[in-house]
Amino acid sequence: MEMDDDEYAKLIRRMNPPRVVIDNNASDEATVIQVDSVNKHGTLLEVVQVLTDMNLVIKKAYISSDGGWFMDVFKVIDQDGNKIRDTQALDYIQRRIENNAGWFIPTSVGVLPSDDYTTIELAGTDRPGLLSEVSAVLTDLHCNVANAEIWTHNTRAAAVIHVTDNLTNSAITDPIRLSTIKELLCNVVRTNSGSRAAKTVFSCSDTHRERRLHQIMFDDRDYEGVKRAKTSASRPNVTLMNIDKDYTVVTMRSKDRPKLVFDVVCTLTDMQYVVFHGMVSTQPAEAYQEFYIRHVDGLPINSEAEQERVIQCLEAAIERRASEGLELELSAEDRVGLLSDITRTFRENSLTIVRAEISTREGKATDTFYVTDVTGNPVESKIVESIREQIGVIKLKVKKKEDCSVLRPWEETRMGNLLSNIFKPKSLQSFKLHQSHS
Repeated sequence: MEMDDDEYAKLIRRMNPPRVVIDNNASDEATVIQVDSVNKHGTLLEVVQVLTDMNLVIKKAYISSDGGWFMDVFKVIDQDGNKIRDTQALDYIQRRIENNAGWFIPTSVGVLPSDDYTTIELAGTDRPGLLSEVSAVLTDLHCNVANAEIWTHNTRAAAVIHVTDNLTNSAITDPIRLSTIKELLCNVVRTNSGSRAAKTVFSCSDTHRERRLHQIMFDDRDYEGVKRAKTSASRPNVTLMNIDKDYTVVTMRSKDRPKLVFDVVCTLTDMQYVVFHGMVSTQPAEAYQEFYIRHVDGLPINSEAEQERVIQCLEAAIERRASEGLELELSAEDRVGLLSDITRTFRENSLTIVRAEISTREGKATDTFYVTDVTGNPVESKIVESIREQIGVIKLKVKKKEDCSVLRPWEETRMGNLLSNIFKPKSLQSFKLHQSHS
């Protein structure tokens, strides 16, 4: 009985399951995670996705996957900058990578389809008050937002929203009602969409939510025609170079932030590029990433047009959830219409939501909003305090106050010069990939 290539590859993976070694003694500063496995397209993303979903920070990484074998080393810390000491967390990481990171199941790590909620995907032109209008429509249609994530970039907006029926607290299945929801949301998203079509769909995808947002914005071509409003020093620097007709070397320098490596690897994977070698090194404010890649057809990037497209897409991936604006965290008892009321208050006080994460668990809402004023500038401190008074000082807190996020009273006349003097990164020393042999 003959076996096709796909079945043979699956057999090899079953015979050679991934091996994960976690060491807290190899480094003074981080927990070291080593992963060895049979390589396939998407393996790197699956591992990075597990680490990202655990809210771990990748400080350094060394990647090698030539010859069909995947050998990676990650140095990770928690959100407080410490090693991962909790034995249950360490066991979970090892178990998740070895058993559930995609080697034996076709689904991705993260949000899976559920009978408990209906998934709505939105894409269209961004504008002040968009999330407020979407929330109001859902409230009027007796839908409760259980979880959601909203991104904006380059005048475009994308959202993945999980909603339930107010009465049954379960997924909405009636086709007539779903059609009404889709029609009214389309009307909201379509406003001011210009030549690009707005999109509202009900999704049954099992794709990881953040990966899905990258895919939605990529399909919406948010990487095209980026307005260089920021200073060049604050934008990511992406360069491509071919080496001996074997690899295209992608080099990225940018401000460091959470989930940066995931966003880059996710984009390369969905653009059908394979990372064969690479390194990641992050400093307190800066990150350097270097990947040796080929297309899945085995060839490096040869056309100038495709090189420019890859650069644009990677810049967009880095920028989509850069933490611009003031970070506000809402913690309150969940209720029908809560998101609509909160976002309406923001809109009435001339705030624009540039990114949001909505989450409810056991009757409690924990939402994070990144906001600016309607012109994209930092929010005045008096407006922030006024909004907190309206919503509740205990409920709404300024989670992370940075100089670029809030204008203090004596600075409110200098908005035009503020951003140009912030986030000028120091020059990075040159890094060079040294291929490891183990």
